Amino acid sequence: MKTRSAAFIVVAVSAVVVAAVLALGGGKEDAKATTALPEIPGEPTVSVISPRSGARQTSHSVVVKVKIRNFQLAPRHFGGEPQLHEGHIRFSLNRVPDCVYPAKLEKAINSPFGNGRLIGRSFDYAEYSGPNGVLAERIDSAGSYSPATRPEIYYHALPPGFYRLVITLAQNDGSTTPFHAVTNFQILPKPGHGPKCTNGKVPSAKAAAFD
Repeated sequence: MKTRSAAFIVVAVSAVVVAAVLALGGGKEDAKATTALPEIPGEPTVSVISPRSGARQTSHSVVVKVKIRNFQLAPRHFGGEPQLHEGHIRFSLNRVPDCVYPAKLEKAINSPFGNGRLIGRSFDYAEYSGPNGVLAERIDSAGSYSPATRPEIYYHALPPGFYRLVITLAQNDGSTTPFHAVTNFQILPKPGHGPKCTNGKVPSAKAAAFD
């Protein structure tokens, strides 16, 4: 009788333990199923590491470096089908005109981020943006932007002046996304070699700080 009672107690306790495990969600397989939830990716972002906005330098070359989050650069898929949060970078560098008419300067100052922005000559050609410029010529974007499949680009032989650089994330097929960043920098002229404006134009430096 004692043996039979002891066996009954063991069975009863085991049943209680099993019931408790089931009530708490079961064994290891169930635990994996509840914790391995798919991650929801955040929106892509791009930020400028260098040159910092407002930077001033005497060198005629600049190494642009950016930081990207939640976006995969895909060199092997360049020019291919669009994929979510995958593609390449568009670097677009323009030099602000040295001299503009007073009315245009005033418009630029009053609407620095609008239609009045001063936009000048592009430097997205092979002679300035190197291999990226060569790729731009290949895809017919020279003079508009230099594509890159790495988070950096090297511009050289830039003349003195104010520059505005727009960095935009693009899909594999080249179509743009709303994710971008902007930085402005100046390459200083030699002392006494600043711009000399004629024909009623004035220096644009006052507006270039906004551009």
